[in-house]
Amino acid sequence: MSARTGQNHSKTAPPADASVGMLGGPFMALIPALVFVGVLAWLSIAERATISGFWVGGWAAVVTALALSTTKKKAAESIIRGLSDKTGAVIIAAFVFAGIFGSVLSGGGLVDGLLWLGLTTGLHGAAFTVLAFVLACIFAAGTGTSVGTVVAMVPVLYPAGVFLGADPTMLAVAIIAGGAFGDNIAPVSDSTISSAFTQNAQMGDVVKSRLPLSLSAAGISVVVFAIFGGGGTVSQNPPGADSSALGLLMILPFALVIFLAIRGTHIIASLTWGTVAALVIGLATGLLKPTAVFSIPAERGDSTGLIEDGIAGVTGAVVLVLFILALAQLLSDSGLMGRLLTMLQARAAKGVRSAEFTIVAVTMLFTIPLGSNAPAILLVGPTLARPLGLSHKLTPSRTANLLDCSANTIFYMLPWHNAVIVWFVTVLAAASAHDLPSPSIAAAFLNPYAWGLIVVLIISILTGWNRKFSQDKPLSATRR
Repeated sequence: MSARTGQNHSKTAPPADASVGMLGGPFMALIPALVFVGVLAWLSIAERATISGFWVGGWAAVVTALALSTTKKKAAESIIRGLSDKTGAVIIAAFVFAGIFGSVLSGGGLVDGLLWLGLTTGLHGAAFTVLAFVLACIFAAGTGTSVGTVVAMVPVLYPAGVFLGADPTMLAVAIIAGGAFGDNIAPVSDSTISSAFTQNAQMGDVVKSRLPLSLSAAGISVVVFAIFGGGGTVSQNPPGADSSALGLLMILPFALVIFLAIRGTHIIASLTWGTVAALVIGLATGLLKPTAVFSIPAERGDSTGLIEDGIAGVTGAVVLVLFILALAQLLSDSGLMGRLLTMLQARAAKGVRSAEFTIVAVTMLFTIPLGSNAPAILLVGPTLARPLGLSHKLTPSRTANLLDCSANTIFYMLPWHNAVIVWFVTVLAAASAHDLPSPSIAAAFLNPYAWGLIVVLIISILTGWNRKFSQDKPLSATRR
């Protein structure tokens, strides 16, 4: 299997006699999904949302589905088929390799290098807020994680920016907005990976075609931050002034990953070569010590180094993906999605515009109760977006972009979502450590990148900008 074709995985097709019966009919399959969403929403509203906590919702949903099924054996077989789905296997593998890559970049001092760049430019006030947004965009695009961007960059950029006269609220929002940009565009992001592989899209095509959408929203954000990002008092001794420029060398490995992905190299290979490049650069320059990469821990259970840390950081997401794959297969085999697709095709998705608006609206709705955006893509992508896209001859990259862009809008505004919670707590800790003001969690609603992406999506759908059609024969709405 070549690197270019190795990304084409379809959702596991059920055997002809694999239909899962449900008490009360196919729409009863919604109950397990509501159980799953309910647990996630409960934890999120209580501000106790964690990936591992969401496992409970996945397990409870599967148990509920088995209890409501009139064909227990077929339901169990459907679960196994979902767990062994080829799309899920690629996503899980990509998560692991992306986790290692991000861990090595962070350990190599990329944050210090980016901070040095900002502090040596002499930019103050709103200019620094714009710079913080750009730096967060760069970091998030390289590591593919908005949460990682917030955790890594807030402790240094927030105090530095406030001391350099940036508006505290807009500065904090700029960092999470940059994280949202990276989550939206990075080939190593879980949402990018999920959207591409659930639509059988080439990663290079997805990244190239998404750039105009993402950069347009980023441009809107830059204007907002340039207008509202200043107004503070400049201090003479901002923290972090001794940051080293050497960490900027770590920009090269993630530039390599992006280049390889756009060229069509399989994402696993792209991440592997990027990680190797980061290790070589880090060890050769002293940014990384061999013992930081791997060493025998002093105590049993301690980390062996950055590689283990990277894998450990994504294990929670991997387990959650397995539950979602099982649940999605059950929903498919119950006939629920077929019924729903028929209704959408007849009412909401009569034309290509309504089909695209349907994909965007349903994805946004799924992200509202969920504490993570990739699960929403995994649920909507194979069951709704792909059949609708095929029925209107949209390219896989177009439907992938509709999924990913919509999943990165209101998700980055709502206060019960993981990324927003981590952002708020991290900003609060940084502000307390330096006796600085901090915004409320409601400030996430000011995220100009999220709002900008909504505007860009609406314009794209209404005008047809960035829309491309496939030459393949359209798929009936009821075919799987």
